[in-house]
Amino acid sequence: MIRYSTNWMGPVSLGWYRTRGLTRTEHHVGEHDCMLYSAGEAFTTETITQHYSCGRIDVRGIPGEPYGDEIGVPPMLSVDWAMFSNWLDTVQTVSVWSLQDLVAAYENQTNTQITWDTHD
Repeated sequence: MIRYSTNWMGPVSLGWYRTRGLTRTEHHVGEHDCMLYSAGEAFTTETITQHYSCGRIDVRGIPGEPYGDEIGVPPMLSVDWAMFSNWLDTVQTVSVWSLQDLVAAYENQTNTQITWDTHD
């Protein structure tokens, strides 16, 4: 049987999130001394407002392929990645399915739509 598992690979660049407008900048004043700032010192933080995940699906159990295969997975919301990954850990097929086949089966079985990054 063919088995599947996700392998998270990103995005890891804050710039990726910035270009999509997925960061929030906040200005603060230090309340106490610490390694990063002194009490009363102004500082800025930037946080990600919506996390995404991407990477690949590792495919195992292919006859004649000792190292298996992989399927690239474009960025999707991280919460969707986690749920899709958990579901994928339970999937076994007779032949190798494409990403489109796996996503369609997941969305049909769980009644959950994956939210993909649509930024060009």
